Amino acid sequence: MKRLSYIDWMRGLACLLMFQTHCYDSWLRPEFHDTQLYKLSQLGGTLPAPLFIFLAGISVALVTERLRQKGMARAQIARQSIGRGAEILALGLLFRLQEYALGYKWVPWTDLLRVDILNILGISIMLMGVLCWVTGASTPTVARRKGIIASLFVAAAIAMLTPPVWTTWRPKFLPWPIETYIDGVHTFNEPQHWLFPIFPWCAFAFAGLAIGFVLFSEFAQKRESLTFFLLGVTGIVAILLSMFFDALPVHLYALYDYWHSNPDFFLARCGVLLIILYVVYAWCRWGLALRGFSPAIQLGQTSLLVYWVHLEFVYGRFSILPKHGCSIGKATLGLCVIFLAMLCLSIARTHYKKKSVRVLRPEAPAAPEPAT
Repeated sequence: MKRLSYIDWMRGLACLLMFQTHCYDSWLRPEFHDTQLYKLSQLGGTLPAPLFIFLAGISVALVTERLRQKGMARAQIARQSIGRGAEILALGLLFRLQEYALGYKWVPWTDLLRVDILNILGISIMLMGVLCWVTGASTPTVARRKGIIASLFVAAAIAMLTPPVWTTWRPKFLPWPIETYIDGVHTFNEPQHWLFPIFPWCAFAFAGLAIGFVLFSEFAQKRESLTFFLLGVTGIVAILLSMFFDALPVHLYALYDYWHSNPDFFLARCGVLLIILYVVYAWCRWGLALRGFSPAIQLGQTSLLVYWVHLEFVYGRFSILPKHGCSIGKATLGLCVIFLAMLCLSIARTHYKKKSVRVLRPEAPAAPEPAT
């Protein structure tokens, strides 16, 4: 478990970035939106969603590899992944229902069908389960190799198809509640970059799936540190390639939107994710991450719970501070309160879960001493 603590630490990092972005966005007065603090806060807010989806791909790969090594049939592995994805999708729909109920009279009913982060996480996990079933093979090594190639291909295909799917190839013939899962159009006349449709967000999941399979390869198992270092270097190369492609005078698409739908931006964000992966791995292996209590790891272990709860106390009816009515100092104080409250909630959840496991699985009585 210690060797995989970097996954929880990255999830915890995503939670921390998410907290500060949401708190400042919800509570700061409009005149503070031009400050450097707010701009940096919103810049940091571009990382949590890709991190969560990318890590979901890594987690699916790790679980799939473990089940393959136990000899479980590929159909059974796929059912488990698809079932988990369907569960998260159902939670996403339940969350939207909760938000509508709590915001009744000022929240439009169409928000019930809005594609949010939980929705796309569930769909991504289900699609990855299908891919793992398709790429199954007689041995884990062959299946892993096929999984890496197929995952990278699907990630690239989704990224490359996003610009036309958002513009000239839009599936306008579909009802908007279905189309929005493809391009994020919702009830508007064009796709919205603040929503989470399959194009391009599922691409991060398949990129993570490929990386997860790489981490289980024989090379990575024998040379773990070198593998993570190479992934970090790959991230730097990806960012440089993105900048190079963006600077070219000729572009592949008629409508060029680098910051929202272009595959060059997806390439750059994948590069950032790989760099973060290496830095967090190094911090967990050689730094202080595993010495004593780690708030980041704790939050990462219950990321779904703290995501769900904190939104209501930041954006919802039970916001602890007046929305768009706070100074920087007051909003920062509220951020500290949210962080401490979510950390306590996370600790309580972990303690309760461990206690439940002990009740359901009591320790076996000690074996009697042999007669003499």
